[in-house]
Formats: sequence, structure tokens, C-alpha cells
Amino acid sequence: MEFFIDMQRCIGCNACEMACAECETNGQESMIHIHYVDRPFSVQTTVQVCMHCEEPACANVCPADAITLGADGIVHTAKTSHCIGCSNCVLACPFGVPKKSDTKELMMKCNMCYDRTSVGKKPMCATVCPSQALYFGTRTEIAEKRPNSIPVNHFGFGNENVKTKVNIMMPKGYSFLKVK
Repeated sequence: MEFFIDMQRCIGCNACEMACAECETNGQESMIHIHYVDRPFSVQTTVQVCMHCEEPACANVCPADAITLGADGIVHTAKTSHCIGCSNCVLACPFGVPKKSDTKELMMKCNMCYDRTSVGKKPMCATVCPSQALYFGTRTEIAEKRPNSIPVNHFGFGNENVKTKVNIMMPKGYSFLKVK
């Protein structure tokens, strides 16, 4: 099972944010965020969620080993007992995902509803998305549902290439990165 995001289908309803905030492990804070692309001129929204990088910069720069990468590719949010609130992870993430909770002095980010996905359930956000902009399933299923799109999980940031567990759906034929 994989996580797919189709930005073109996001309608900005915020159902994903509300469902995420209901998760007990987040302390009633949403770990997924909806942003407007250019609010004065458009209603287009984007979804910001942890991309679960294969080599997570957030974990690599954590001096307290609070952020861990699981064997299943899930980058777990900071362990409360280890996190020193230094914000290195916030600065290192190329996707701008980790957020520091000032009230908790703790880094918080999506852990792909690990309490659910580790037992075969879908992440909360994907279960409530009415437009299926967020989809959790197999590559075969997404290929059938989106025949004119391809999942992309390689991204370029300067000279750095980042491979992620989360896929962004792009129109077929669209090429923005040549992986070396």
C-alpha cells in the first residue's frame, strides 16, 4: 500500500485536517495542512504532508535521535522523551513539513497514522477525502483510477535528489526531474 496525493483534485474542504486532528496520537493537532496557491487570484489549494523520505534530512540532522525512520519507510514524529526542541528538522526538511509546537517544545509531523497503517488500515486523511486527492492503495489501483496521471516520488532540490514513500500524481508526459 502506498500514499498518493493528487493536487489537482484537492477542493480545499479541510476534511483531512479535521480527521487528522481527531487522531489521539497527535494531541488534537492536525499534521496535514491545506494551503492556497495564490489566494487573491485562485481557489486552488495544495496539501502539505510528510513525504517520508528514504533518507530523511529531518532525522539526519536531529542531534537527539528523536526522529526515526522505521523499517517500513515511515519517518516517525519526534519522541517526546528525546526531542530537545532545537528545530534543526524544521530547517532541514526540503518540503517544509515538520512544525515545532511551541506549547509542547516538540517537533510534530505526520507519521502516516502509524497506529492505523501498521495494522492494515488507511490513514485518516485518505479515508475522509471526498475528492480522493489523498489516496492510500496500490499502484495498480491508482493506475486504474488515474489513467492520465503517473505517480512521482523523486524530487530535485538543487543538486540533491530526494526519493519519498509518498507519491505526487502528475499528468502523463510531464517531466520536471531527470534522476541521475
